[in-house]
Order: sequence, then C-alpha cells, then structure tokens
Amino acid sequence: MTELLTTARALLDAFDGVATHPGLLAQVPDTAAKLSDGIRHACRPVDTADGLFVLRGLPVDDEAIGLTPGHWSTAGNAGALHDVVLLLLSTVMGTPLAWEGQQDGRFVHNIVPSPGHEAEQTGASSRVLLSPHTEDAFHPGRAHLLVLGCLRNPDAVATTAASIRRVELDAQDHELLSLPVLPILPDDAYAEAQGYDGTPQPVPTVWQSPDGPTLRFDPAFTPLDEAPEEHRAAYGRLEAELSRVSVAVALTPGDVLVVDNDLVVHGRVPFKARYDGTDRWLKRSSVRVPGRRTRPQAERFEHGYGQAAVEAHAS
Repeated sequence: MTELLTTARALLDAFDGVATHPGLLAQVPDTAAKLSDGIRHACRPVDTADGLFVLRGLPVDDEAIGLTPGHWSTAGNAGALHDVVLLLLSTVMGTPLAWEGQQDGRFVHNIVPSPGHEAEQTGASSRVLLSPHTEDAFHPGRAHLLVLGCLRNPDAVATTAASIRRVELDAQDHELLSLPVLPILPDDAYAEAQGYDGTPQPVPTVWQSPDGPTLRFDPAFTPLDEAPEEHRAAYGRLEAELSRVSVAVALTPGDVLVVDNDLVVHGRVPFKARYDGTDRWLKRSSVRVPGRRTRPQAERFEHGYGQAAVEAHAS
C-alpha cells in the first residue's frame, strides 16, 4: 500500500492538490498502468461466490483528513489523497464511472451522515436501516463493481452484503423472478430522474448469466404492490434468503471494500450520527468492467430515466 499512497500523492501534488482537476483525471489511466504486479494481484476480479473482498493496510492520517463533512456538497477537496487512491484502484479494476446527476458528477463520492437526511434510503442517512440493494439498480449503465474506502468509522458501523450465489431458491422462483414484471424506480439520490416523464420499464430481478446467477434488486424503490401475488411471494422469498446469507463488514480506516454489484446487494445498519466532525466517512467509486457478460441484452433499450453516466478516459 505504500506504493499506492506514494503514487497518489505525487499525482495529486502535480495538480495543486485538487483531486477533481481534469488534468489529473486524464493522467490516472497511464499512472495506474505503471503500478506494480502486487497491486494488480490485490485488485484481482471478485471471483468467489461471496462477491466481495477487503483490501487492508492503507494508512489514513486522521488529523490530516480533517473533520468529517456534514454533507457531500461541503466536502470540497477534503480527503483528496484518498480520492486519488480510489481512482487508481478503480482504474486497475476497470473504468471509473460518474453520474451527471449525482454529487456534481464527481468520480469519487463522499458518503457521510447529513442532518435532515437521517431517514432516507441514501448514503446520507443514519438512523434507519439502509435496505440491501444493487447500486443504481434503476439504470442499465450501473457499475459492475462498487468500491468503498473507509476514512473514519469510530462506531464500527457495519456495511451489510449478501450474494445471490449464496441463496437457495427453487426453479419456479428463479423463473418467476427472471420475468420483467416490475420496474425499479430511481432512488432518492437522483431527484431529476424521479421527475422523468417516460413510462417506467419492467426489468428482471434474477437471471442466469453466462457467469452464473445475477440480480438487480432494490425493494425500497420497486412497486411490489403492482405485481401478481405469486411474483410478490417469490420476491419475498428472495428477500428472506438474502437476509439469511447476509454478512456484516465493519470497515476500519484504511480498509477498501470491493463489491460485485452484479452479485451482491449491500446496505448499512442504523447508527446515531454525532454531527461533530467525527462521524463515519467513506469514499465511494463505481467501476465498469469491459467485457462483462452479466447483463441481459434487453438493458440496451432502457431509457435510464434520462440519467447519463460518464466514464473516465485519458485525454
């Protein structure tokens, strides 16, 4: 991890410490390509049924990163070194992804509890369970991998994770859930998408890809009451199975959790936010993996509620 931190610091210093500088973003691919085989091995594909792994040992200077921001919009350049670290790791694993309609189009998001958002189904919430879900499940251009880097977590707040390849469902449930019966609506992080005029498009929940079972799941934004009873029952059994196989991962500063967004639903347990600058603080990046075979071909025709994803490329 020393190599990774040194490389990130040199890249950040070259652009006056601004992690969102266009020049820095353009240099990330070439810089990542020069990282050692050891780092590349650590960033191997998520190739187990669990669909996740944790990288450990990245130094975090608690004083240098400053106070936990009270909202992503006030974070500015806080923790910029770790933005660059996540960009480099993400580029080793694939292509970093940003959303025009989320956190000002940044490639690395700040996930912090925010006053007034305690009960939402977003990363800014705290006192409610963040329901297990596929990241950006409403959109066909969603990430293949989700990368969460921990800067601060004094209360050991756990991220939950459950893999579709650990559940036990019978053939009839698989068949029912593979049918495009219900849409997944945009979540609370996408205000513009929630106002989209187009008709919501039904999507499958579970399907068999060439690489194994895959899912697209966000019950908090799925209108289940509109489904036939047998479909609701199958969906309920899937929820119960995901709960049964769920694991809790309490990240510590310097941990980086990599989640396969095609296999694993993730969430977060409730906690009481302090709002005093010492709260849990994660950095999040999203990654597309070229050549992945986990998505149905029909997703190409979805409107994505008008939301545009942007991939990072060298200029």
